[in-house]
Amino acid sequence: MNALRRLYGKLQKRFVRPIIDELYRNAELSFRSDEAAAQKVLMNQYRMQAFHGKDHLPNLKDVGFRKYSQFEEDGILLYIFSLIPPINRKCVEICAAYGRQCNTANLIINHGWWGYLFDGDEAHVNAGKEFFSKNKDTFLYPPRYTTAWITAENVNEVIERSGAKGAIDLLSLDVDGVDYWIWKAITIVEPQVVVCETANPIPPDKAWTVPYDPKFVCESENYRGASLAAMCKLGKEKGYRLIGAHRFGFNAFFMKNGVGEEFFPEVTVESCVDDPFSELARTERWPKAKLFTWHEV
Repeated sequence: MNALRRLYGKLQKRFVRPIIDELYRNAELSFRSDEAAAQKVLMNQYRMQAFHGKDHLPNLKDVGFRKYSQFEEDGILLYIFSLIPPINRKCVEICAAYGRQCNTANLIINHGWWGYLFDGDEAHVNAGKEFFSKNKDTFLYPPRYTTAWITAENVNEVIERSGAKGAIDLLSLDVDGVDYWIWKAITIVEPQVVVCETANPIPPDKAWTVPYDPKFVCESENYRGASLAAMCKLGKEKGYRLIGAHRFGFNAFFMKNGVGEEFFPEVTVESCVDDPFSELARTERWPKAKLFTWHEV
């Protein structure tokens, strides 16, 4: 009986398992193809609605969905770039982790964008390279993935060395640390849209960031990054306006002035953080967060 079981196990491993794996791969490829087509249909639907007037368009908070992003940034970015024409479909993401979950992957995989991705963890970068090299939509020319500890001093050099320079369509920034200082330092690329994480425990009237330290490591969720008001102030200095946030309030979207203003007017900080999650963060985490050393900008 044991011999028969071992023989059955060998046969299953040699003949049955490969067939099942191939069926799964084909199903996944079919789903991915249908998904990309569905997103393109949705993009054209947004454009048709825009043709009939901006009053026919949905609100930014109603278009979010997740495919590769951690939350609903994929849907919001799809909506944004349905209404403003991409310049060159180039995107830079600082701290893209292992690629399967980041803000640029959907655009790279399903819409043919050219990615320049960075992370400070070599294991993440290696996993990301493997992920994109095995994806049938990106294996021929995968995004440029760079291992680097990004600081205000090296960010422009690191980005330029990867191949990105000048006008691009999207910058995604989420380093859980000196985000404010890194965006402030970036001059080598000029994105149409910037999406960045902000520190949601901080009240909307306080423009605060962690003090600059190139070796900063996040050790508490209550002490990292910068408030939305601080990033909004920096955005204005660099020629960008706040156009909204995802429904949890802490991932914010900025657009270059002079681009898409008919569809994406400037909004207030308060309107982006009036959701229950942000209110909870300010109620429960702010008493702890305010005890840390912050820098007002």
